[in-house]
Amino acid sequence: MEYRYAAIPAVAGGLMLTLLLWWAGASADALDLDGATGALGIETANALRSWLFPWAYDPQAGASVAVTADGASYLALHDTAMQIRFVAVFLFYAAGAVLLVRRLPAERGRVWQALLALWAWGVVAGTLAVTVSAPWLIASGGRGSYRFLPQFAALSSTGRTVLVPLALATAAWTVFVTRLASKNAEPQPRRDVPARAAVVAASAGTAVVAVSVVVLSYQANAARIQTMFTGGGFLSEPGDLLRQWLLFGAWNGPSGVGLWDWLLVRFGDVLLLAAVWCALRWLPGMLTRASVPAMAAGAVCAVVLGLLVRHLWLVATGGRTSAWHLLQAASGLGEGTSAAVLWGTLAGVTATVVLRVAGRRTEAPVPSASAGAAADG
Repeated sequence: MEYRYAAIPAVAGGLMLTLLLWWAGASADALDLDGATGALGIETANALRSWLFPWAYDPQAGASVAVTADGASYLALHDTAMQIRFVAVFLFYAAGAVLLVRRLPAERGRVWQALLALWAWGVVAGTLAVTVSAPWLIASGGRGSYRFLPQFAALSSTGRTVLVPLALATAAWTVFVTRLASKNAEPQPRRDVPARAAVVAASAGTAVVAVSVVVLSYQANAARIQTMFTGGGFLSEPGDLLRQWLLFGAWNGPSGVGLWDWLLVRFGDVLLLAAVWCALRWLPGMLTRASVPAMAAGAVCAVVLGLLVRHLWLVATGGRTSAWHLLQAASGLGEGTSAAVLWGTLAGVTATVVLRVAGRRTEAPVPSASAGAAADG
């Protein structure tokens, strides 16, 4: 699919996601109405506030906006931060959707793959937009020089829960527009990828993700990463930020729980790695061209989907079904997306390089014995 045709559904999807998030943020004001807490319950109202307020354009009561003689300037900074956030959502989603729609067109045989990839990319786009706009929100609080990196890590990890359902709706809309825009187009060819090369590439990419899941996320190593920087100063406390971008969690040996319960929890990590391996195994054959950007974007989406699968598994094996537990479980949606951007990109690049090297070795002609004898004669 040409870029001019792929841009139509990408722009439509970017506008849809931006409007949905703006609507979600505007709906946060309803939680402050009289009777809202009584109708929903304190826990539900507080959970909804934490989900929606990161996308609310107007600063809410208790928000980190400085109240000084220059309060108007700080409010202007807050407005600028939210403008950057919504513009960044549109740009990030549209840029990634153009690549995904072009390399993974939503045609017969690829619809569900395109839907899942665009769903995950919507979560990534929102996470990146929140991260990019966080410095302006910190400055609007009037204390940007105080523990800047911990503040940055805290603000960049907000607003992800509401992204998951809204990104799914946006992905469905993008696929629908893609189908309309390409209804008269010829089906895009599939690449013939050697099975052995695809397996080796998928294993190499999954091994990259496993470094974080198994090695770095082990509690002792996670603690070293988060506490290796100490002291004062503007850039002396990146521990929280490193944890967010390097770790998918923190776990240790079976202590305080039975071995079976510990294995159930660790099986979620197995599901995550299995989802990444399957995606990297089949992605080169699904793409119209297994380029480095397409494989990197696809791997990021695969890791995000793997995190959602792991989260659903942990919720299903939690053993509690109360309303409060479900609210807590829903609040964990989207966790690990920052690390997925980093490790998914590395995994995609690694898988592409290994795929090309292994593919060349597979396609290299092997001289037969008869050919060698004829040459000797």
